[in-house]
Formats: sequence, C-alpha cells, structure tokens
Amino acid sequence: MTSGGSATSKSSAKFGMMGLGVMGQNLVLNVERNGFPVAVWNRSPEKAVAFAKANEGKKVTACETVQDFVAALEPPRTIMLLVKAGEATDKTIALLEPHLEKGDIIIDGGNAHFADTRRRERALRDKGFAFVGCGVSGGETGALWGPSLMPGGTSTAWERMQPIFEAIAAKVDDGPCVTYVGADGAGHFVKMVHNGIEYGDMQLIAEAYDIMSHALGLGAEELATVFSEWDKGLLDSYLIEITAKIFQVKDDRGGGALVEQVMDMAGQKGTGRWTSSIALDLGVAIPTIHAAIVARVMSALKRERVEASKQIAGWQAPKFEGDKKELIDAVRDALYASKICSYAQGMALIQAGAKEYGWDINLKEVARIWKGGCIIRARFLDKIKDAYVRRPDLPNLLQDPDFQKWAVEAQPRWRRVVNLAVEQGIAVPAMSASLAYFDSYRSARLPQNLTQAQRDFFGAHTYQRVDDPDGPFVHTDWNGLTGGTTK
Repeated sequence: MTSGGSATSKSSAKFGMMGLGVMGQNLVLNVERNGFPVAVWNRSPEKAVAFAKANEGKKVTACETVQDFVAALEPPRTIMLLVKAGEATDKTIALLEPHLEKGDIIIDGGNAHFADTRRRERALRDKGFAFVGCGVSGGETGALWGPSLMPGGTSTAWERMQPIFEAIAAKVDDGPCVTYVGADGAGHFVKMVHNGIEYGDMQLIAEAYDIMSHALGLGAEELATVFSEWDKGLLDSYLIEITAKIFQVKDDRGGGALVEQVMDMAGQKGTGRWTSSIALDLGVAIPTIHAAIVARVMSALKRERVEASKQIAGWQAPKFEGDKKELIDAVRDALYASKICSYAQGMALIQAGAKEYGWDINLKEVARIWKGGCIIRARFLDKIKDAYVRRPDLPNLLQDPDFQKWAVEAQPRWRRVVNLAVEQGIAVPAMSASLAYFDSYRSARLPQNLTQAQRDFFGAHTYQRVDDPDGPFVHTDWNGLTGGTTK
C-alpha cells in the first residue's frame, strides 16, 4: 500500500475507487477535497502508485492488490467502479466480490446498459451486497469540480452514500445535483435518456449552424457572436456556451476557424442507440433523438458521401434575399421549439421506463439535478422542473401551459426555418422531426386509419371503429363489394 503522503492508516479510507482513467482520477480528487479519504486500485498497479505519488499530501492510498484495497476501506465499504462497461465491469466485480462483507456497496459509475445493472443488482443483492448503478455526467471537468449524479439501487444504499455524493455533486440554487433516482437500473436508465437528449441537443445546434452558415453565409466570427448572444437568453446552456467558444478558436496551421478543419464525422459510444432501441421497445415516440443518431450514422459515410456529391446533381438553391437579423432570430426560436420537443420525448421515455420497470422516478428532481454539472445543463431546465411541480403526472411537456404557449407562438418562425432549409437543400433531420412530432402530437386524427386498413386488408389484423371506440376489434373483407364488416 502506498499513501499519497498524508499517513492513511489501514481501514481508514471512507471511499474506494477502482479504475483510474481521467474520470476516475478526477472523481477521487473531488471526493478527497471534500474531506473523505480515498483508497484507489487500478488494473495496472503502477498507475495507482503513480497517482498517489503525484498527489503527495492528499489522503489517497494506492493499493496494488484487490485484497489490500478492500482492507484499506472502513467497513461497511463504499466502492465505486469506473471501468469499461460490459465484460470489464463483470470481471472487476468478480475480482472484488470474494473480499467483500455483507452490507458493502459497489457503485458502477460507468455508462452501463440499465439491463446489465438490473442483472448485477439482483445477483449481488442475493449475496448480501448492495449494487448501485450511478449515471455520472459532466465529463472530466464535472468529475473534478462537481458532476450531475444519478444513482439507482436500494434506498438504504443511497442513504449511506448520500453525504459523499451530495458533497461532490455540482451545486445549483436549489441544492446539489444528485438525487436518489429509483430501484436497480433506474439511475443508468435516466443517464441513458440524458445522453439521448444530449444527442438531440447537439444535432439541433449543428443544424442551426448549417442554416446560418450556408443560407446566410455567416462566418466563424459572426457565428461566435450569434451563439454568445443566444447564451444570454432562452438558450442559455452549456452546449450553446461551448459552441460560441468553438467558433472563436483559430487553426494554428492556417488562421481560419479550427472547427472548419474538423472532419464531419461524429462518433458515438452506444448510449444514444440504446435510447432509440428501448424507446421502440416501450412504444415511445422520440423522433428528434432517432434523427440525431441517424445523422451521426450518415456522417460516418464520409467517403461515400463525397463520391455521391460528385455524381448526384445538387439543388440550385435560390439566394436568400430576406432580412438577415430576422432570420437569425427565427433560427433561434426554431432551435428552442425543437429543443422543447426533444426534452418532451426524453421525459416521456423516462415516464414509460418507470412504469415498465416499477421505478418511482421523480421527474421534477431529474430536471433539477440536470441544472448543473451535466452536459445538457441549461436555464431551460428550471422551466421543466416548474412544469412537473405544477403537475407531477404531466404526460408530456407539450401539455404544460407555458411550453405549449411558447411552441404555438413559435410556429410561424419554426415553420419558416424548416421550409427555408428544404428550399436551400440543407438537411435538418432533427429540426424537421421535432416539428413533425409537434404536428403529430397536436393532431386529433392521423392518417394511420389508412395504415390500419391496409394491415387488415392483407393480414386480417383487425381495427376499431371511430363510431365505437371502446367496442370490439373487427375485420373486414376489403375485396368484397359491399364493404361488410365481420367480427
């Protein structure tokens, strides 16, 4: 065992960290800074030793073996894993388990699939251990200075973790950005949806950039000014803030904006796809998030797109002749209205997940803990929190009077921007998906009556009648001349 310099005796650490990537290291420093001695272990022991030595004077104990690591922790133990999701997490738990005692807590802070978290929680609970799946958002900076934390597991485990987690979480006007989310996999489910919303937010911002860049010809300096102004109003958020900063960075190889030298291929690590997949399983419409994921998939086809651009004749877009400032304001409003729809979809998915898996998730609290620390933090989340204060069982944000009023009033500008993008040949999959979601959600009647009739025609799938909505499902012989209906 190697101490970081401040003599940390055996079994005196209050918190353990397994996995010392940048996120793990920064969370350790955050925990220690807030008064809790930490024991650390890494698959490569020399990394743990080097980390402790680099932090001489801090209450950090490096342990070269799992046995020493467990012995360094004060029982009942609180141990966090920040290792690669999937097999690496299972292997780390298997290494740790033989040395634990009943009542010890294992916290998985990685981006695990919530179904894996449910499996692990059930298996470890049966052996007398507590397992907590905790979403962690905020990146490296958040880990060091205050992330948003989404723990799920037993309420008993949360009560023991609470002093540490409330100390290290980001702080906003109404408390630390952490709350007990719910049983077993609830924390990782909420983090997964957070990431899906993040995909939507980023794609919507990219589309706003594309419209202003190509339709209006705005350069990096003008775009930096626009996004800086937007960050002072309705769109005040971390993602808008960093977007303004990105446009200000010059390329040291040429003098232009560095962002223009970044290859247009956006990566993804899986949480967005998980969000899309579970939404389909639960029957929840999240078209903005789906569109954002597909946009990243399309971006990966770089060589194919370049070749296609040489073969497929482009649209000769009419030059924009209107008022530039007016259109910039319209893009801002279209972005905000689309953002409302994206969050409405995400919150609806959390509600559906809670119902399906028996979680008691407080959406007001979810909105509150996303106000600070996390990637999607924004002024906008105060309004979402207020919406769930007014009506805890709100089925959709578009049914909240404030959001509804704003979206309705934004329609002319929102539609104008989407129409302009279509006229200019600019792809806006997320923004147009948001508008289609809005139009579909507010429609008392959709054309799927025809879809269901087709299904009944070729597959006898039956249907319900408009004039008997609570009546039995019926089938029609659509090839018959009379259109007679049979049950």
